[in-house]
Amino acid sequence: MHITDLNRECLVHLFSFLDKESRKQFSETCHDLRQVFLDPALWTLLNFHSPSELKRDNFVLGSALRYLSVCWHSSRVKVCNIEDWVKTTFQKDICSKHESTVSDFLGKVCNKCPNLLSLTLSGCGHVTDHDVTLLLQSCPRLRILRLENCVRLTDCTLQALVRHGRSLQSVQVDFCRNVTQDGLRLVRERRPSLELTAERSGGMIPDSKPGEKLQLGRTLQKLLQYS
Repeated sequence: MHITDLNRECLVHLFSFLDKESRKQFSETCHDLRQVFLDPALWTLLNFHSPSELKRDNFVLGSALRYLSVCWHSSRVKVCNIEDWVKTTFQKDICSKHESTVSDFLGKVCNKCPNLLSLTLSGCGHVTDHDVTLLLQSCPRLRILRLENCVRLTDCTLQALVRHGRSLQSVQVDFCRNVTQDGLRLVRERRPSLELTAERSGGMIPDSKPGEKLQLGRTLQKLLQYS
């Protein structure tokens, strides 16, 4: 008996035990297994551990996707987290190789995965407010949103949660330094039933360009002078 003699349900079940790359390799052995690889039932959950994984052709995005996680825990994340105007030429070169990767991927999710229920983004230093806002608009069933160490996200993301996250039940915003207490307060006031947690967010030092720091310094000098 050949493996392709099994019915589709059994083959999908067997494929479900394989990781993305193994599924891809297995599917390249014959046309029937390729069709199993493309079966939406296999792709309700996707986990990625680096931006480079998002560029591989070993997964399928579709309306069946319910749970998505992009978590990058690497020393390179520290480089991404540096303010753009402080980065060296070398650091900018490192970021240029992947800075649009997650955003481009989320754009595809917006177009192909309207039934997404849960999204986790961790260590995605180049993801912007616009990316999250577009996803909230495109995935109206999203219930759980976890954002961790996404340094470019600001209170604009929190405002988008209020406006577009109608189905959201739980939001986690941890170590996002450009999120403020005022933004968190807005969410709690407008969406009191939403479970919102924010470890360290709202209490970190936000980004400020050199000119803004100078202006702040002058303001403090004036306060001290006339106090």
